Amino acid sequence: MSTTAERALAHAEPRTYWLDDPARPTTAPPLAGRARADLVVVGGGYTGLWTALLARARHPSATVLLLEAGECGGQGSGRNGGFASASLTHGFGNGLERWPEELDVLDRLGAENLREIGASIAALGIDCDWREVGELSVATRPHHVAELQELAAALVEHGGQASWLDAAEAQAQVASPTYLGALSEPTGLALVEPARLAWGLRRACLEAGVVVHESTRVVGLERSGVGVELATLGPQGAGRVRAGRVALATNAFPPLLRRLRLMTVPVYDHVLMTEPLTADQLASIGWSGRQGIGDAANQFHYYRLTRDDRILWGGYDAVYHFGSRIDASLEQREQTHRMLAEHFLETFPQLAGIRFTHRWGGVIDTCTRFSAFFGTAVSGRVGYALGYTGLGVGASRFGAQVVLDLLDGADTERTRLRMVRERPLPFPPEPLRSVGINLTRWSLDRADRRGGRRNLWLRGLDAAGLGFDS
Repeated sequence: MSTTAERALAHAEPRTYWLDDPARPTTAPPLAGRARADLVVVGGGYTGLWTALLARARHPSATVLLLEAGECGGQGSGRNGGFASASLTHGFGNGLERWPEELDVLDRLGAENLREIGASIAALGIDCDWREVGELSVATRPHHVAELQELAAALVEHGGQASWLDAAEAQAQVASPTYLGALSEPTGLALVEPARLAWGLRRACLEAGVVVHESTRVVGLERSGVGVELATLGPQGAGRVRAGRVALATNAFPPLLRRLRLMTVPVYDHVLMTEPLTADQLASIGWSGRQGIGDAANQFHYYRLTRDDRILWGGYDAVYHFGSRIDASLEQREQTHRMLAEHFLETFPQLAGIRFTHRWGGVIDTCTRFSAFFGTAVSGRVGYALGYTGLGVGASRFGAQVVLDLLDGADTERTRLRMVRERPLPFPPEPLRSVGINLTRWSLDRADRRGGRRNLWLRGLDAAGLGFDS
């Protein structure tokens, strides 16, 4: 690592910037003993919080109980980059490849969903710096230019707002010598402070009458008469919950349904946060539009400005640990944070001398089709949404609506979508899972370094409609 990058990381705190906030709420008490509710939501991230809140609006007389193993918003929902995309399909290209005949509907529903999130944030008075700023997808290697130009043309053909910026135009937007051009999409992306959004939704749930128990892990699920019985474990011991219906929103963590155990894998994403930029530093990079930015590589970076002009810089090295291991010790990875610091200074050499104040990691779920999937179990009494693959900030609200539609047995525009009715192919069990994922990561990195040329392994995955992403 260069001396410059080493100095930049020297005093970075090993904790999540968004969670290191005096606005963090007091933890709700754990469940003690027995409880019952018409709907029990398992998981206090975005999907679970939206599900609980929307359920109370749909069925005001129904009781709703939310159970969270840690703290609401304490995992992926409070650790991410805060990119709320309108896309429900992990990007236009993925949607066009998988569901071309319904992509226009999916894009319309995604745009409506994003607008409704913004309206809910305003109506609920959530202080989370929600800004609809659009996005730049930047070309940093020659082969990205043609790829992004083709994507821009396809977006326009489908009625999207998109334009191609050449190198000079891209660098006029954000001054990086690495930019060879950029795809500009002025709509379809909002930036948000992710933990504050989760905490605001939690507060809204409590005000709407949802009962929330944190530090309460659900360890078992079984049919019980016309309902479902849940077994819990918390600081005060074991508990039991009787539910009429259950919504599972456990994201990357082990699902309670055996059928889902090979459908997703947990992946660690790592992030850096700088100190606030001075006026001169900010002027040196421009970025007056404050767009969210991602590069076009297979192993990509994402970055954005915060309300106090810090730069969040994350991505690139999505890490899978053998056996789908999840552990707090994996959130700090020196070699990845060191590499991210190097890449940051290559992108913005004019910011040499800047310091990072926080470094962290968090686990997300990924599935072989890159976008969320849905379903029911236990004769329709249990619904689930999983597999957001890193784009769940916005899509989680749509996922909550789908889960509630399915639990209600409702025939809606959402439930009629092929995207909703289909399931991704599973990952193989270990050790094949680890071998396949690591071979895929190696192949993606190799493609980035070889002009985008995909080897036989990647071409085979493409033909099967499979992949690995974050």
